[in-house]
Amino acid sequence: MTISRLQKIPLRELWRHEAHGFTHWLDENLDFLGEALGFELTLVEREATAGPFSADILAEDTDGNYVIVENQLEQTDHDHLGKLITYLSNLEAKKAIWITSAPRPEHEKAIHWLNETLPADTAFYLVKLEAFRIDDSAPAPLLTIVAGPSPESKQVGFQKKELAERHLMRLEFWTQLLEKARTQTPIFTNRKPTYENWISASSGKNGFTYSYVVRMEDAQVELYIDRGDAEENKHLFEKLYEQKDQVEKAFGMALEWQRLDDRRACRVRCLIAGLGLRDSDHWSELQDQLISAMVEFHKAIQPEVNRLK
Repeated sequence: MTISRLQKIPLRELWRHEAHGFTHWLDENLDFLGEALGFELTLVEREATAGPFSADILAEDTDGNYVIVENQLEQTDHDHLGKLITYLSNLEAKKAIWITSAPRPEHEKAIHWLNETLPADTAFYLVKLEAFRIDDSAPAPLLTIVAGPSPESKQVGFQKKELAERHLMRLEFWTQLLEKARTQTPIFTNRKPTYENWISASSGKNGFTYSYVVRMEDAQVELYIDRGDAEENKHLFEKLYEQKDQVEKAFGMALEWQRLDDRRACRVRCLIAGLGLRDSDHWSELQDQLISAMVEFHKAIQPEVNRLK
């Protein structure tokens, strides 16, 4: 049995002109593209206009959604990526397919990012086009998906959006809290709002910081002990713990004394349960509780921190 080799053919030997050659062939062979992508395509229009621009192919999938196809027989470039985004938005399409002979890694990464960022019902595909023959056989094009949507990419996108929303919520929460706190305690006077779930201020003693912490379901005020050395941190925590009864009596309630043996640092905290970042309608109440707790917490524990050597 004779075994032959695949011979790669330059695309310009098959289609000298991108628009009049390859695009014309493709609109008559959309089933070929559909097989590679895993869904059927029906031609709607060639050179579909979007203002002064025109998409190579406007197609429709089995759900009746518009699909944009942009062809490029050369290496990918920013111009075509910009066109795809323009066509997708102006023609109200749900899918965009970019066919190219040489996808750049930067554009592949961009397509992955778009699939993570765009709404769940929108998809971008980057497809590599090659052509081969065996001996004297007729040439055969090969379409390979380089980048496309996946359940994983959509989940990543959802998580990123959720995180971004949470960051904005924290920023607004800390902005409101710091504005209120300035009239009641000087500890956080020079602090600025942050995207983090905590905001800290110095106690005036190296390695001892006061922090507000807010999570989705609860919040806390704390004294965080970290001078860079685990052994020293534990020793200082234990010395402070010896004054536990006196500190809690001054504070008015029990505190959580967390030695955190599996970590370098230690913590003393007052947890506020039942209210958190998720409860935006009760932010004012939570902020008042945090500020009040911080004022009394600082008053109770700072004298003992100052006495530590």
